[in-house]
Amino acid sequence: MVGVEGFEPPTPCSQSRCATRLRYTPVFPKYTYSVPRHEATLALVGRHAKMDIQTKTKGCPEIMGARIIDGKKIAQELRAEIKQRVDRQVAKGARPPGLGVIMVGDDPASRVYVRNKRRACVEAGIREFSHDLPADTTQQALLSLIDTLNDNPDVDGVLVQLPLPAQIKPEAVIEHIHPKKDVDGFHPYNIGRLVQRMPALRPCTPRGVMRLLEATGEPIRGANAVVVGASNHVGRPMSLELLLAGCTVTTCHRFTKDIAAHVGRGDIVVVAVGKPGIVKGEWIKPGAIVIDIGINRDADGTLVGDVEFETAKERAGWITPVPGGVGPMTVASLLLNTLESYENTLRK
Repeated sequence: MVGVEGFEPPTPCSQSRCATRLRYTPVFPKYTYSVPRHEATLALVGRHAKMDIQTKTKGCPEIMGARIIDGKKIAQELRAEIKQRVDRQVAKGARPPGLGVIMVGDDPASRVYVRNKRRACVEAGIREFSHDLPADTTQQALLSLIDTLNDNPDVDGVLVQLPLPAQIKPEAVIEHIHPKKDVDGFHPYNIGRLVQRMPALRPCTPRGVMRLLEATGEPIRGANAVVVGASNHVGRPMSLELLLAGCTVTTCHRFTKDIAAHVGRGDIVVVAVGKPGIVKGEWIKPGAIVIDIGINRDADGTLVGDVEFETAKERAGWITPVPGGVGPMTVASLLLNTLESYENTLRK
């Protein structure tokens, strides 16, 4: 296989550059959970869910078939933790956190994503500031609204749902959001912080993926990680997160030759392309962790990922389903970013 054309576009489950140091000192992020590890692993369901965590992660015998990483369950645990943290602050007399959500136009898929995010805000105790604008909204009008939300002390995060109508440049919109309210984690400031190993607000989908990896209990540091897809909002920050965690990272993109060979060396394989079945199941290294970020509809309307699931699950050690894998973690990470922005403001 010489390469695959056109896998720059971000996947629908997400929104849709740094000094060089002479000496590299790895920094590994700390991922925390609201439940102990032995309880969190109850979220990892599959045919071997009854095995205890030590058997799962150390010295386990060869197993036929992957264990399923239940992103929905792990996201529920995280959202419950966020709700508890919000309730504690409100009980002390603080205002609730606020999230400004802007949607321009009436894209059907975007409307579903926005509805899910708004519902999640309500459940977490986050006040949501909704702004639905017509498709003919000018770029200047949108930037003016962002200015208003940037200046509003009750708003801790600003989210503009992508894609945007053709008359609006998404780069201008992303850079107009104040970096400390950039809960999507797309602003060049926040990406630059991640590059320099000083993460602030992190892109939501990669952040969610790191929690899924942690929840497997498998060692991440030193692993060979392969990211298929190099979009600005998912693939590139995903590679940075894995590098930060101590992985040796390979990023495959539209010009990569022999993608199958790269994928076959991956202890961790993360796929974020937006093309159903672009990664074949037989490419997967036996025992690898497979994270499928893609979400697509096939000819009969069924939701499928970027990985051939049925074949891959017979070779992988762990795998995320589509749906129910990465998607719920993206929304939960958005709430977590909003909470962290809120808590940072309260500390001032």
